[in-house]
Amino acid sequence: MQQAQKATKASAMFIFVTLVIEAMGFGIVMPVLPDVIRRFVEGDAQVATIYGYFIAVYALLQFLFAPVLGRLSDKYGRRPVLLLSLFGTGVDYVFMALAPNLGLLFLGRLISGICGASYTVATAYLADISDDTNRAKNFGLMGAGFGLGFILGPAVGGLVASQGAEYPFYVSAGLNLLNFFFGLFVLPESLPKSLRRDFDWRDLNPFKSLWVLTSMKTITLLLVAHMLLQLAGQTHPSIWAIYTEARFGWTAAEVGVSLAAVGLLSAIVQGALTGPVVKKFGEKKVGLWGSLGEAIGFTCYGFAASGLMLYVVLTVSSIFWVAHPALQSLIAREIPPEKQGELQGALMSLTSLTAVFNPLLMTRVFAYTSTPEGAFYLPGAPYYIAGFFGLVAFAAIWVWEKRQSAVQDPQRANSNSKFRN
Repeated sequence: MQQAQKATKASAMFIFVTLVIEAMGFGIVMPVLPDVIRRFVEGDAQVATIYGYFIAVYALLQFLFAPVLGRLSDKYGRRPVLLLSLFGTGVDYVFMALAPNLGLLFLGRLISGICGASYTVATAYLADISDDTNRAKNFGLMGAGFGLGFILGPAVGGLVASQGAEYPFYVSAGLNLLNFFFGLFVLPESLPKSLRRDFDWRDLNPFKSLWVLTSMKTITLLLVAHMLLQLAGQTHPSIWAIYTEARFGWTAAEVGVSLAAVGLLSAIVQGALTGPVVKKFGEKKVGLWGSLGEAIGFTCYGFAASGLMLYVVLTVSSIFWVAHPALQSLIAREIPPEKQGELQGALMSLTSLTAVFNPLLMTRVFAYTSTPEGAFYLPGAPYYIAGFFGLVAFAAIWVWEKRQSAVQDPQRANSNSKFRN
């Protein structure tokens, strides 16, 4: 019994390390990606546009291949799919470091997006090895792993970049390949052959889960608010590196440190602050006023005149990041338990689509507004747009709350009338 528990803990720890490395890989590369693109194109506007394509295609491939890898793991087991993804990611980072032209670099980004969709398989592995005594703890490891990876990744990437723009890719490759060999010898299969199943090709449609949302009429406005807040929130990974380089002259190392600060603040606010704040004020108020705070915060990013001021805005506005989990909790509360699986899957798909759309929009806007010689110079424009998204999200939650109150008040009146009679 104790030996089985030790094996389960070891497997859970392997998944934790895998998620840390996956998140680190994204963060390590982000600070230097603009410099890598500059090898092949000229002009900040062109760099910004290509950068947007790179961010968007990574998110798109993850969205498209998450159900594919998940269903393949249902048929062939979790272990081979996870290990193949780790090996593919490691080799791919070396490929991108050595890419002699933009086309091959883009191809490498496509492959990394496919392999990065293994998050679904990691989730399934944890579900396989968990029971009622450790399920919550094991799934808590996932959030902790991503949080730690997003803190370490940008900092490591920014520091290693001083040796050359290709070195962060080599570091990511080394981490993934080391984890692959570690898993090759220690990771057991979690899905018995008796529980494996074939898949229907229709199950591989990533848009299938989104149709679930069309039947949830009572929370339409909350879903709109969720989508807009997610769309606004994707602005940081979309343009932070190119924005701070162009606006404040930051180096890759400075970008990396700032992104590590973002990850640390996110871990503190959403991990430690959300629970007490929601408990004191309630999900509705936190979601409502938090979204307004986010709208103001994004607008202030656009107005920031120095790197120091940007850090001040980042620190103060991070308080309002509690709006995201509060709103998601409010949405979940309005849906019955038997539909929670469908709801959460649909919300994840919706979030993935915002990660595709945002960089395509924001990098083009930045490319158009960031050239002083251009007809329209307003480098903070992407953040002003993000602030507008937050404002519309605030309005959507406000209208939903008013409608809920209007429905509930007559019900209370009828209940009181019956009681008096």
